[in-house]
Amino acid sequence: METSIKKLKSLPQSPGVYIFKNKAGNILYVGKAGSLKDRVGSYFQNRDGYARPIEIYISEVTDLEIRKTDTVLEAYILEQSLIKKYQPKYNMMSKDDKSFCYVVVIKEDFPRFMIMRKTELKDLILTLSLSRRGSQKEKIYGPYTSKKQIETVLKILRKIFPYHAKPQKTEKGCLDYHIGLCPGPYDGAISKKDYQKNIRAIRMILEGKKSGLVKKMKKEMLEHSDNQDYERAAKLRNQMFALQHVQDIALINNEFSPSPLRPEDRTPPLGQGKMKLIRIEGYDISNISGKYSVGSMVVFDNSEGEIKSNKNQYRKFKIKTVEGANDVGAMEEVLMRRFRNNWALPNLIILDGGRGHLNMARRVLRVYHLDIPILAVAKGLTRKKLDFCFWGSVPKIPKNIIEQIRNEAHRFAIKYHRDLRSREAVKTFK
Repeated sequence: METSIKKLKSLPQSPGVYIFKNKAGNILYVGKAGSLKDRVGSYFQNRDGYARPIEIYISEVTDLEIRKTDTVLEAYILEQSLIKKYQPKYNMMSKDDKSFCYVVVIKEDFPRFMIMRKTELKDLILTLSLSRRGSQKEKIYGPYTSKKQIETVLKILRKIFPYHAKPQKTEKGCLDYHIGLCPGPYDGAISKKDYQKNIRAIRMILEGKKSGLVKKMKKEMLEHSDNQDYERAAKLRNQMFALQHVQDIALINNEFSPSPLRPEDRTPPLGQGKMKLIRIEGYDISNISGKYSVGSMVVFDNSEGEIKSNKNQYRKFKIKTVEGANDVGAMEEVLMRRFRNNWALPNLIILDGGRGHLNMARRVLRVYHLDIPILAVAKGLTRKKLDFCFWGSVPKIPKNIIEQIRNEAHRFAIKYHRDLRSREAVKTFK
């Protein structure tokens, strides 16, 4: 590649899209990046003052073009648009029709988004052509090269602009409704006009019109503020902030995921050794016969040089969707609610529980496309020692620290449970 080291070093750290071209000016490959400098630089390394290829196809590359974006989400949308437009050789060669998928806006009183393969889309179009008039055609976006990635995009957008995702036209038994991912249109919790605004916002982003959307939202926010409707103005402000900071929560692929542990850091669990973790989160559930069920999240980090509790990062959860003594179900609600928030991601999750808790946590992480080691810790049969089960590359952590985190999560959950019972008791006697 004729691109000089100087040019590579001048690349920005911002998100964006990079485009590799050959001598004829043909586009060979389009990629996205959370950091253009880091991502593009990873394709090359220095030897005797020159950049040398680390991938076979890089030898064909003679020119590089970049397009900066505000967020990684926009980088993804732009990348997919350019792949669709130019059909780059090395983006397409490993794909077939079965690999591509589409986002379909289902026309209903309260529209929803569905992801479909090409064959599924053909079946849908045929069904609709037989049952509906032309004016009722669904809106289709795509194709997208990865179903997993577009699923993640919709999950991100749904946190900012909630919508009803299930075919059932009811909110009964809907966890999404209780944790804020569904605005509850069939329960009357949102007007049809406001619901349509959420759908329209997501469509504008999929169409690459984020700047126009933000401009429109700013205008509406100022109007609400002038009318002293500060609640609506604040909601729009928060949505705009979330859009501008999507790079903090987007997990579109490994480029945007938390940096994995290096091979030398990946060691068998529960041993002794040097700790290199930054943030550990511990979770527990507390209730009495299923009543006043609450959850806790405690955080231990090394922000002050050694791993110890960081109480400013603690969180507590009043269980809303699970009834009775169902610790696994309650813990699932806690984790679902925790990971829909734009909080710093942990390097390790410690659960007070056994194999059932571990398997449940893995399911939750798959929903959010997260790859975080999990350690489930429970009292053994004799109640005198801890039993451990784990998933992922759990680094070495002294047992006393693990027990300290588990005990702290237990203490914090019990405290919140007692506080809640006391408040309810006061209400009863008033």
